[in-house]
Amino acid sequence: MLSELSKILFIIGIVIILIAALIWVFAKTPIGHLPGDIVIRKKNFVFYFPIMTSILLSIILTLILTFIFRRGQ
Repeated sequence: MLSELSKILFIIGIVIILIAALIWVFAKTPIGHLPGDIVIRKKNFVFYFPIMTSILLSIILTLILTFIFRRGQ
């Protein structure tokens, strides 16, 4: 049981490191301001809904996690 917990914590740590590395590498790219992201600006109000960014990150994370978990089998 303890070895399973340590394996899960290790994978979570690797995922966090990968996410941090991606944020660091892509800090100057238009991630977060992609076409398809919804921005509504009024006088004193800004509503930002990053739908395309969310879809792109979901696809990337799905591919990474699929690769990690399939490799372990």
